Amino acid sequence: MKNTFLQEMHDRGYINQCTNLDKLSEICNKKSISGYIGFDCTASSLHVGSLLQIMILKLMQKYGHRPIVLLGGGTTLIGDPSGKDSTRKILSQKEIKKNIKSIKRVFMKILDTSNKKTSPIFVDNAEWLTSLNYIKFLREIGSQFTINKMLTFDSVKLRLDREQSLSYMEFNYMILQAYDFYQLYKNKNCILQIGGSDQWGNIVNGTDLIRRLAQKEAFGLTSPLITLASGAKMGKTEKGAIWLNEDQLSPYDYWQFWRNTDDRDVKRFLNFFTEINAEEIKKIFEDEKNINNLKILLANEATKIVHGEKASKKAAQTAKDTFESGGFGKDLPEILINLDKIKKGISIIDLIAENKILHSKSEARRVIANRGLKINDKIIEDEKKIIQLKDFEKKIFKLSYGKKKHFLVKII
Repeated sequence: MKNTFLQEMHDRGYINQCTNLDKLSEICNKKSISGYIGFDCTASSLHVGSLLQIMILKLMQKYGHRPIVLLGGGTTLIGDPSGKDSTRKILSQKEIKKNIKSIKRVFMKILDTSNKKTSPIFVDNAEWLTSLNYIKFLREIGSQFTINKMLTFDSVKLRLDREQSLSYMEFNYMILQAYDFYQLYKNKNCILQIGGSDQWGNIVNGTDLIRRLAQKEAFGLTSPLITLASGAKMGKTEKGAIWLNEDQLSPYDYWQFWRNTDDRDVKRFLNFFTEINAEEIKKIFEDEKNINNLKILLANEATKIVHGEKASKKAAQTAKDTFESGGFGKDLPEILINLDKIKKGISIIDLIAENKILHSKSEARRVIANRGLKINDKIIEDEKKIIQLKDFEKKIFKLSYGKKKHFLVKII
């Protein structure tokens, strides 16, 4: 690789496909470029499955390139059919605007906004998509696409092969995404679109549209879709999505997610989700044989990027206090119970069910029967146990499920 930016992309495993890697490398050696990644705004926070894309934007800044963050207020009104078995829930413009405002906070924390030349440009494609003239758009843009080719793209083909419905609204998504790229090329001098590998067809549509309408070459690059060594999808756990916003998931729970990484994924994730140099990661793996120390390193560095160094250290200390010292850290997830309720007594099964620690009361009974539930590190053996004031020390106790899940139960 002739270009240092693209070389590090390669070394970290960020590159899956590129429309013309040699030419892109040549241009990046001559000047700084602008490149964009689009994010749908279907929830008030992105989850960790989007983090690789944000890390790529951060890497662009490191090498003097300018990232464009497209928050899809327009395309979210339609819904991307890529990788989906059914139509997404249609959100109102008010809901989408609220989501955009919330999602933007993560980018402001992770990306560098201090350098005017590389600070991120935020755009919302609702600005141009919601004011389109339908007939004019069909004549100028729709005429550049053939149904024959559109039917070959995975986002369409897979749904049709499974005989799952695909609305005409969703079918148009790829044209709108291509138009986004054209708009950013024309108005922001953006020559590169980056996305997950499931976006390859949509991205190529954009480069083709720019070539036809502007007679210029733009570039598309995809990163690999991340699955865990276990085969599960990145960012999903038993408890739900691993959100990036602090109000959706605490820094401690975020830290714990990385600490619990499968042994087989640790090296890959250190490259993907930290800023440790790729060569240094190789050396660390040669020198450090204790995989748990490497997991702690991953958790510390990944949490620092999203929540800051202070929150990362606090989460690490809480885990140390809880797991190594046999006590409990102050930053553990809390369960708050009214004093009057404790005076009356609450069964351990009801406590677990009401706070969704386990999925059901029957599961709670099975865990207790298997000696998997503890109060202050003492095994609960009686499923009929009633929690009373005497179980608390200074209005607090630690409830543990297995070795990794701990909660502070507090009286309020």
